[in-house]
Amino acid sequence: MVFKEGTFKGEMPEHFDGPHPAWLETAVADALSLAGDVDASDIAVTCEGRRIVLSGSVGTPEEAGRATEIAASVKDVAEVDNRLSWL
Repeated sequence: MVFKEGTFKGEMPEHFDGPHPAWLETAVADALSLAGDVDASDIAVTCEGRRIVLSGSVGTPEEAGRATEIAASVKDVAEVDNRLSWL
């Protein structure tokens, strides 16, 4: 078997400073889903560098604040942008 050197079709692969965004998004989403005091079923988690953006809706303002606290407690999260609304 002959192994060829990888090609990138003219584009170099993306380089991320810090953790990969998908890993960080997954870690925050997992932490929110495990929290007993936050209903995370309507929360979307996205990552911009080490900054987490929470969007969607929760039941109360207190729940939105708690979601921010949980996201901020995850390792490698530098900042949390809470764009959650409540019903």
